[in-house]
Amino acid sequence: MKKIVLAVLLLGLGAQMVEGKVNTKVEQAVKGSFTNVDTIEPKRLILTKAQLAKVQKAAKVKLETKVYRYYLFKSSGTVVGYGVLIARKVRTKKATVLYAFTPEGTLKFAEIMAFGEPPEYIPNDIWMGQFKEKSANALLKMGSDVPTISGATLSARNVTDGARVAHAIFQNIIKH
Repeated sequence: MKKIVLAVLLLGLGAQMVEGKVNTKVEQAVKGSFTNVDTIEPKRLILTKAQLAKVQKAAKVKLETKVYRYYLFKSSGTVVGYGVLIARKVRTKKATVLYAFTPEGTLKFAEIMAFGEPPEYIPNDIWMGQFKEKSANALLKMGSDVPTISGATLSARNVTDGARVAHAIFQNIIKH
């Protein structure tokens, strides 16, 4: 069953990429943080076993999938940023977060694109603001680098772990 779902998702991603469509929510988040972005180019990534192991080791978290979507943010043909879309299970439903990076590896922002859990578990804008302009060397560990959220600990952990996964994918796969 998982293979069928994965095949359908990949076909859907491929069809969306052929048409060149970008989710309007992604476009709004990017254009609000990156100046002069005129093109957002969607890409897909399927990690090899070696890449999966490398990303898991760098992120210090187990990956739930090998399939990821990322974006190139361009201004006049020059790449000015990157985005990595991470979908992870919170409790029983998934949350999808866009993590945007500068070419130097600074985490520009993290924006929740979809959240399947009840609304009271969504991290608020003030808490999400911690992910703006984080240096490439930030560890982003719950409790020490990032405070927990009372009543939404699983959501906070999801976003924080996702940031490390996105950064590992950016640094070890996309940037190379």
